[in-house]
Amino acid sequence: MTLPTETQLFAARLRQSLEDSGVRTSPTVVANEFNLRYWGRSITPHTARNWLLGKAIPTQDKLRVLAEWLQVSPDELRFGPNTSTHEVSERSVSDNTLNMVDKELLARYMALPMADKKTVRDVVTALTLARQVKP
Repeated sequence: MTLPTETQLFAARLRQSLEDSGVRTSPTVVANEFNLRYWGRSITPHTARNWLLGKAIPTQDKLRVLAEWLQVSPDELRFGPNTSTHEVSERSVSDNTLNMVDKELLARYMALPMADKKTVRDVVTALTLARQVKP
């Protein structure tokens, strides 16, 4: 039994992120959607195919565009889910500012599948935007 390579693991995470976002895992679709968002040199469907089949990993700038498009963390897309529940956000919320209820909620969130995490993020974003609009 052989272990999957780093590129194969990346490909699995990319395919799952596409599926979670409702995007067909077609190299042509991925290339077209990616090129709409990327300001550098466009990619071909062949490049997207190599990403999806685990033959190549995109460069960091392309990885960031993919992650933003698919609403996942670039690190999680590249390296897999973070097993630490302490790295909650880019703001580096310290454990001292969280009460037990918050810590439990964050631990439950971190245990959710990627699709459910995306749903939670969408709800929080919508609530935040709604509060900003109200006088």
